[in-house]
Order: sequence, then C-alpha cells, then structure tokens
Amino acid sequence: MPLAANVAIALIGLLHVYILVLEMFLWDKPTGLRAFGMTPEQAAATKVLAGNQGLYNGFLAAGLFYGLALDDAAWKVFFLLCVLVAGLYGAATASRKILFIQTVPAAIGLALVLLSS
Repeated sequence: MPLAANVAIALIGLLHVYILVLEMFLWDKPTGLRAFGMTPEQAAATKVLAGNQGLYNGFLAAGLFYGLALDDAAWKVFFLLCVLVAGLYGAATASRKILFIQTVPAAIGLALVLLSS
C-alpha cells in the first residue's frame, strides 16, 4: 500500500507541475486558452493573476515531492490536505471540474497514505 500511496502522490505532484506550466507560461497560448475555455482578451486581462495561481500550484507540487523525499506521512498528509482544500475552493468558486481534476485525486492519495500508515 505505501507504494500505491507514493505513486498517487507523485502523479498528483506532476499534475500540479503541469498546472503550473499552464497557468504561468501557457495561459494566453492556444493550449492555455483551450484548457481554461478563455478568449485571448480574457487571458490577457488575467495573465498576472494566473501566474500567481501557477506559482501556488508549484508550491503544492514541491510540498508533495518533499513529503516523498522525506518519506514522511505527516508531510504527505499536510500537502494532500492543502491540495484537497484548494480543489474544494476552486470547485466552489471557479469550475466544478476542479473537483474531479484536483480534489478527487487528493482524496484518493490521502486515503492511500492513511491506509498505509
């Protein structure tokens, strides 16, 4: 079970690195526009905010990878909870699909960590 938990955490971390790239570097490019369903005008108006969001997603990824490197369940649980809460907030305020992209994987990872402890 610890292997499954670690694989889940690594995948969630990689997902957040991908979100970082989308929000910080591809926000106003065709890939970012498609991913977030925006017009070029909307992207231009929100580019600075998106970069900030991307940076936060990078911190989430870094925390998850840090927990893996330390092999410390407390760090893993803390950052999975951070991802879960961020996903709940995003689903409530921005897009319901964030619930499935961010929150559900974090909940699965959290369950796996707790079951393997």
